[in-house]
Order: sequence, then structure tokens, then C-alpha cells
Amino acid sequence: MKAAPQNGRADQAVLAEKATGVRSVQRALDILALLTEDRPFITIRDIVEVTGLAKTTAIRLAQELDHSGLLWSTSSGYMAGPGLWRWAYLAQRSWELPLETQRAMRELASRARETVNVYMVRDIYRVCIAQQESPQPLRHVVHIGDELPLWGGASAKVLLRDAGPHLLARIARSSPYGDAHVKRLREWIDDAAAQGSAISHGEREDGLSAVAVPIIGRSGSVVAAIALSGPTVRFTDERIVEFTAELIEVSSRLSERGFEHPLGSSI
Repeated sequence: MKAAPQNGRADQAVLAEKATGVRSVQRALDILALLTEDRPFITIRDIVEVTGLAKTTAIRLAQELDHSGLLWSTSSGYMAGPGLWRWAYLAQRSWELPLETQRAMRELASRARETVNVYMVRDIYRVCIAQQESPQPLRHVVHIGDELPLWGGASAKVLLRDAGPHLLARIARSSPYGDAHVKRLREWIDDAAAQGSAISHGEREDGLSAVAVPIIGRSGSVVAAIALSGPTVRFTDERIVEFTAELIEVSSRLSERGFEHPLGSSI
């Protein structure tokens, strides 16, 4: 009769240990995320102020990351450690697009003089996996790896062509408009599917416009979206027609040769 409570206490101990481990991993990732191009070094004070961790916890985690090679201790603070090089190399090998695709994006950005992005779906977000910046001083820039919402934007409308109702409901709930946004999403998706392209003006950010078309995989499903984006003032009706034709031509070439990306054989 006394075995059950003991088992119960053991189960609780295991769950508590797992929760502690998850928290430690998340805290370590939060610390690594503090490193940016603008902030290549972080101090214990930075970690404490930004994350809210106790100083002793911040020191312990920083030391563990240093020991594992993910951080590197210097006189100026902690910088990215050499252990990240291996991960960076693996990520580059996995995510970098073929040279032919990169060349097509460069040529498109040069002709259209707007920024070219390629996005893929990750849960309720779209992830930028490639970009070629506009040559113009005033331009739209999204960093590779950035996650943008799927509740608005031209790329979202073409990426969600094959999305089910459960995903659309979750995306709508993440939007500023709530559950009711599902109806508008469905209308946008249907229009984009019928036209083979999508347009957005200021849906996610005022003054920003975009045109996007899908990249189709071998199975016939949408695997990515390629888009041109920039200031709304430059996205006139005439230019949008030109941009759409350019994007369709590039997308067709990528689709025909088999768009290579990290999901590999699933296309």
C-alpha cells in the first residue's frame, strides 16, 4: 500500500528534474541569443540585465557555455566560441541554396532593383532562408533566419496554399485580429492560388509592399515562396505587373530543375 506514494514521489522528482533541465537549456539559448553583429561581446552584467537571471546563475551558465566552446571568455567579456563554428558550418551546408539559385536571385534583384527573399513555412511562421538585397539606398531587409508572421504579407498568401484549417486557426489567433482573421486568410489564399501570385501593401508594416509567387516541388505542393519587397511608393500597378512576370519566370526555372532545400527528398 505504501509503494504507490513512493512511486508518485519518484515520478514527481523525474518531472522536476526534466523541467530544471529544460529551463537550463532555454536559459543557455537566451544567453547565446544576446550575441549579435552589433553586440559581439556580452558581460555578466548584460546577461543579468537582459535575461533577469540571478548573477550566480548567469556566471554558472556562462562558464558552462565557455567550457563547452559555445562562448569564449576574453578581457572584454564573452564572445561567440569556436564550438559554434561547427554548428555554423553544418547550418550553412544544410540551408545554403545552390549557386544557380543564388545567381538567379542576384540577377532578379539587379533587374527589379528591389530586395529578393525566399521563405519557407515553419509552424506559424515563415522563415527567410535566402536574400539578395536591393541595390537602392532605401530598401527592405530581412535577415536570413528571421521568422516573420504568416497572418499577413504576400509570401504568406502563397505559402499557405496547402494549409489545413487547424494551422490557419492557429495563425489567426497569433494575429492582431484574432480568430475572425481566418476568413480573410482563406480569401487571400484562394485569390493567390487562382492568380498564381500575391500582393501586399502595408499588411505587416506600414509603407512596405511585396509581390510573391510560389516555388512548386516535384509533388506539386508549395515548398517555398520567392518575393520582391520594398517601399510601397515604388510598387506602382505597372511595376507590380513587371515584378510578377519576373518572379514567375524565376520561380518556374527553380521549380523545373527541382528546388533544392533542406527538406531534400520530400519535395
